[in-house]
Amino acid sequence: MELTLAITGASGTIYAKRTLQLLAESGVVKTINLIMSGTAATVAQVELGVNLRDPNAAKINSWLGLADESKLIRYWRLDNLAARPSSGSNKQNGMIIVPCSMGTLGAIASGAGTNLIHRAADVCLKEGRKLVVVPRETPYNEIHLENMLRLSRAGARIMPASPGFYHRPETVDDLIEHLCYRILDQFDIPHSKKSEWTGDEVSQ
Repeated sequence: MELTLAITGASGTIYAKRTLQLLAESGVVKTINLIMSGTAATVAQVELGVNLRDPNAAKINSWLGLADESKLIRYWRLDNLAARPSSGSNKQNGMIIVPCSMGTLGAIASGAGTNLIHRAADVCLKEGRKLVVVPRETPYNEIHLENMLRLSRAGARIMPASPGFYHRPETVDDLIEHLCYRILDQFDIPHSKKSEWTGDEVSQ
């Protein structure tokens, strides 16, 4: 399986990191095309204390705890519109934007893309491939909501960063993983089932 994952400048870089780690651990994902917006590195520095400026394979692998020689992650520059994810003839399985800023969401919804994230998302929509968008903003204004509706109607799956609590989370990591597991569910990627609702949680 080949997927593209984009990280934008919205708050919630930890969701991107954990999703990447879970994809790497899944055993079914063989290639991840990674794209970062111009402000993603700034947010990562503020939220996680990690320097992702001028990223390369070694830096990304180190951040995710992957072996230095791992070829799983392929990093593509934001301005590289000749990259694999920009073409519909590259038969990948889909794309995840996590977290997704309102600026990125609006650009994709309008069809007025100017960078590789916008183009890769547009390709998924036009080719009928799965596009999972994880917006992280609050509150939403009417423009945000209209853009989400437009994307949903175009075939995207909108998954706001709003984890559930029915699995009785005990840590922040539990909350983060719950959302990341739900992202993986959209592609039927195997993962831990500890957050899956079984009905046993409710006493009879």
